Amino acid sequence: MRHARRYLLAGFAALAVGAFAFAQTSVAPLEEAEPVETLPLEAVNAMAELQKTAPGNAQNGATLAATCAACHGVEGKSTIPEMYPNLGGQSEKYMARQLALFKSGERQNPIMQPFAAMLSAQDMRDVGAHYALQPASAGIADDTVVAEGPYQGMKFYEIGQQLFRSGDFERGIPACMACHGPTGAGNPGPAYPHVGGQQSWYTARRLEEYRAGTTSEDDRAMFDIMAAIASELSDEEISALASYMQGLHARPDAATVAAMAKLPAPAAPAPAAAPPADAGSEAAEPAAGDAPAADAAPAADGAPAADDGAGGASLQAP
Repeated sequence: MRHARRYLLAGFAALAVGAFAFAQTSVAPLEEAEPVETLPLEAVNAMAELQKTAPGNAQNGATLAATCAACHGVEGKSTIPEMYPNLGGQSEKYMARQLALFKSGERQNPIMQPFAAMLSAQDMRDVGAHYALQPASAGIADDTVVAEGPYQGMKFYEIGQQLFRSGDFERGIPACMACHGPTGAGNPGPAYPHVGGQQSWYTARRLEEYRAGTTSEDDRAMFDIMAAIASELSDEEISALASYMQGLHARPDAATVAAMAKLPAPAAPAPAAAPPADAGSEAAEPAAGDAPAADAAPAADGAPAADDGAGGASLQAP
């Protein structure tokens, strides 16, 4: 019992000393960090930021586009044509504007919006500059003959060709080439897009969206131009236009064709190696004691003659 009391007293003494020491300790509080400024998504006006950018840097755009390449290809040719549109040859301003619309939420797409959200306005111009330098794609138009309806007897793509080149005056439909160019290369000034060689399903879907007339874009000016045109198009005309534009591509001009004609012809393939000199020689030599074979008589005029060779005979044309 005596030892137990001693341990108890010693414990109380140690506790008292520890409490006293803790009370004398001065703790310096940490300085509070500046609060992080956060902005709601609607406060980030991607379209307004785009107006403050400089012309795109294609070299930086090529680096940024490494992420895009998984779907749209390194050179802007879709990796899965049935799912993703081509981007090669698209104008810088048009592409940057579409990316800004995705980032702001004015254009809805669950795949594109997260990627666009990571880009600054200048990044968008850079990516656009990269793809503008890439070669445009070229597809194949549908030349099936239409069996019935107002366009009976025409090839399917010819319906689209007629509208693309001439429009329809009676319905107030202007020729598509007036804005998008005769080869579908677009107009980089007002940012009218490159449409030649685009996947037909994508073009048809966009025309259907314009025809529906519904958009989330704050500035509807560009949208309404296309909405007014597409509102007059039938399903058949939309599909035919999309098919024609898929097969539309630029041809080389006369100067380029002339320069190509002056290029040296490709070298002819090297002839096959001759068989060894002794191949079949033993079979060709007469056996000892045998009489030499008589020379073959010349063939009659107009008949094929046999031409003896090392490995067999071939017929010469008369």
